[in-house]
Amino acid sequence: MAIKHISSKNNTIYRRLRLALRDNNAYRADNLVWIEGEHLCQAAVEQGWRFKELVLSDTKVAAESLRWLEHADQVLSMPESLMQALSQLPSSPWVLACLEIGLSTQPDPLLPTVVLDHLQDPGNAGSILRCAAAFGFKQIITTSGTVALWSQKVIRAAMGSHFGLKMYESVAIEQVHAMGLPVLVTDVHQGTLLHQRTGQAGLPWPCVWVFGHEGQGISPEWFAGECQRIRIAQPGGQESLNVAAAAAICLHASAVERIEKS
Repeated sequence: MAIKHISSKNNTIYRRLRLALRDNNAYRADNLVWIEGEHLCQAAVEQGWRFKELVLSDTKVAAESLRWLEHADQVLSMPESLMQALSQLPSSPWVLACLEIGLSTQPDPLLPTVVLDHLQDPGNAGSILRCAAAFGFKQIITTSGTVALWSQKVIRAAMGSHFGLKMYESVAIEQVHAMGLPVLVTDVHQGTLLHQRTGQAGLPWPCVWVFGHEGQGISPEWFAGECQRIRIAQPGGQESLNVAAAAAICLHASAVERIEKS
């Protein structure tokens, strides 16, 4: 495969790449997502993804091109200075890659699922994706108004978890209920304490865990359908937990119970 070299910021391809890396919602129009750095690229390859385009720094072409060529449809190279101008990271990576993602609003009704309901912080969203992948949940759903799952900040915070998860954005709450899985919603003030639930009635599997907006919590519309309210004991007296911390506790509890029952 021939490697196309880019030497100028005025290059048409370069201008397109720069725009794509700065528009967090561009993927919703063209189904193309850019990722930065060796770790994310390797994580994608390990999950069977193929790159539409791969961009290497000139300094790495000789040493790295053969390693990546079989995973890419097109390979580009450019000087480090141009890579730095493209990157949003303090220290520019030597590799960028473009992935084609499938966008759909039809989640799988059989998969254990995590719902992000109006979450706004990309760091929280990425952390929850990491927890979901670690604890055996296979599907992420967002409601309308939630941070873009494939935005650069969410991708970086999730550290490669995207590539092993199915993801569906802007799904209606009624559609989640229609999946037929038990729906567990986190609530600061109401519901069964998580540690009591795991010790008595148990947690259902597969299930849907719903985590709400950082300030407002779960949308009231969830309670038009059947939900199980779960709260986390906080003997230290804090008003609430960070949503990513709460998600880690809840998803880990589901994973432990699943292991113990297997």
